[in-house]
Amino acid sequence: MATTPELQDRPRVLVVGGGYVGLYVALKLQKKIANAGGIVTLVDPLPYMTYQPFLPEVAGGNIEARHAVVSHRKHLQQTELIQGRVTGIDHANRTAVVAPADGGAPFEVPYFDVVLAAGAITRTFPIKGLADKGIGLKTIEEAVALRNKVLERIEVASTMTDPAARAKALTFVVVGGGFAGIECITEMEDLARAAVRNNPRIKQEEVRFVLVEAMGRIMPEVTAKQAEWVVEHLRSRGIEVLLNTSLDSAEGTLKLINLPDKTPAQEFEADTLVWTAGVQANPMVRSTDFPVEPRGRVRVLPDLRIAGDEGIIDNAWAAGDVAAVPDLTGKGLPDGTCVPNAQHALRQAKRLAKNLWASRWDKPLKDYKHKNLGAVAGFGEWKGVANINLVGSIGLKGGLAWLAHRGYHGLAMPTFERKFRVIFNWILSFFAGRDTTQLMDLDNPRGAFVAAAAPAPKPAAAPAAPPAGAAGSAEKTKVDPKESVTANAK
Repeated sequence: MATTPELQDRPRVLVVGGGYVGLYVALKLQKKIANAGGIVTLVDPLPYMTYQPFLPEVAGGNIEARHAVVSHRKHLQQTELIQGRVTGIDHANRTAVVAPADGGAPFEVPYFDVVLAAGAITRTFPIKGLADKGIGLKTIEEAVALRNKVLERIEVASTMTDPAARAKALTFVVVGGGFAGIECITEMEDLARAAVRNNPRIKQEEVRFVLVEAMGRIMPEVTAKQAEWVVEHLRSRGIEVLLNTSLDSAEGTLKLINLPDKTPAQEFEADTLVWTAGVQANPMVRSTDFPVEPRGRVRVLPDLRIAGDEGIIDNAWAAGDVAAVPDLTGKGLPDGTCVPNAQHALRQAKRLAKNLWASRWDKPLKDYKHKNLGAVAGFGEWKGVANINLVGSIGLKGGLAWLAHRGYHGLAMPTFERKFRVIFNWILSFFAGRDTTQLMDLDNPRGAFVAAAAPAPKPAAAPAAPPAGAAGSAEKTKVDPKESVTANAK
């Protein structure tokens, strides 16, 4: 174990993860804990929190990538920040092992309270070629890469003459029919339409979008009638919707199968494969001594304290996607826990912070209980679907649903500064239009410099001069154009 870097020598609340839960817990506790003589320490490999509901709009070019993230350093100024990854927790001895983000040697961090807020990662399956060819939509980097790839493939295809290569470049496949998958494919399709309008060498009917969903319906968060409308809407835009269909292989060509009878469905080539078929709790929880339920989440009570078969584990808390939080409304998952979404994570974080602070003063804790407000989804400009549960259940579609989507997420975006940037971005796009400028070589930013710094190629050697006699003979054989014309006239 490496020497521990210089850390605050005060009673520590260790927050593992800087996403929705981690950011809000630190925001709500940092001043209180500091005034009481302690310190809040947040550990995350990234220096920012990503507002994931905005990732499809980043991929579609409607939101600037930097505006969809919240800087830890800017907004957690009374929090001790460590950029790294917690690789293990020994709660019996109140220590955590942290691996620095730069690859340095791990070190131990002591704590008094620990908050598990490590969130979720993309859930994949052992499909041949998926790891090599696919890309997720869980990080801001993936969203930016998707935007640039859509624009790059359209531009490259416009100069291709091989029909097969052109079709491959213009085929975009999204696997997963949940909110992330539907919003992703519709925003990408909107972006592609805008790019094609600016490129006379491409026709809209050449661009192919395919949605692959293993279930018999999409978007379980909305009503069955709304889900059917969404399928009709997608198909009206030329998007192929393949239900009861699974990706069997991504090695070479994409191979799809019909799930009911396990028969081959389609086989085609595509340069772009997006995987949005679910998430799973961060596997780091298995490197702790906390109780974990079958789905890989930490077991917690309604008051968000971690508890096992032997009872409550003191000074240990968890919330968000990494925790199996009981849904006291009875409207959650089949196992009785809360749906893993941003709506629950934000509210659980605030309740956890209040309960942790109350526990310091032996005050009663309150259970987390939140009635789902519904679901909103945007499908590109002035298109969307919403199911709002305020006074009864209100179903919306089209422009009103799109406005509800933007209104809710604009308000839910953490910090006033980030709200302002996002909303101003929307206003600017309304007047200036969607930005379809492709950013080149982000994966190789030093390419131009390396090429410029390389030794200049030596000039080609001049051809050897012919012997004097040969030169004289050559001069004699030259024909005066006037003489040639005269000869031809004769």
